Amino acid sequence: MAESILVYSDYVCPFCYLGRRALSIYQTEREDSLQIEWHPFDLRAQQRHADGSIDHDAANQKGEQYYQQARENVRQLQDQYDATEMCQELATDVDSRPAQLVSVNIQQADAYSYDSWLAFDTAVLAALWEDDRDIEETAVLTDIASEIDVGIDTDWIETILSDKGRYDALDEQFRAAQNAGITGVPTFVNKTDGNAVRGAVPPAQLRRLMDN
Repeated sequence: MAESILVYSDYVCPFCYLGRRALSIYQTEREDSLQIEWHPFDLRAQQRHADGSIDHDAANQKGEQYYQQARENVRQLQDQYDATEMCQELATDVDSRPAQLVSVNIQQADAYSYDSWLAFDTAVLAALWEDDRDIEETAVLTDIASEIDVGIDTDWIETILSDKGRYDALDEQFRAAQNAGITGVPTFVNKTDGNAVRGAVPPAQLRRLMDN
């Protein structure tokens, strides 16, 4: 069985996209394969209404200086990881909750393999950060599923996205991440010893994390 690394992330976070780029570099450098055990995280939990919608006014309270610094940090990491495909630095108007819902259900479904989940997960990141597609929209998510050749049932996706019980289960996973002490993403965890690093850290730091 392949070794795995636990990854907490949110699709709407640019540093999660860049962190996965660093992880991909590290994976190619390893002799043995390393699978991703993904755990969803709600980056906008403090801005979310009880019905699941986002309070965009609350998001804007962070101020322009905060976003300016975030953009600068993203640009530096783009250069560091040669992430020239990125078409935007922030995605403050997109809610990733629907995409995370579909992704976690693919991950948990017996009908789909790890490779099926990984293909969808990678395609969602590319859709938002490389193609500026709205991963909040059902049509976009079903299109993504149909564009990757792994046989994901798009009717099933539509059913998932209309199921309140599944959203409640996702929210439980969000709370589980908080209860585990995860305060920001991406967070990478060595499942053997519990050590973790946060942020889009270099491949060498991921290597040290997993080699300890």
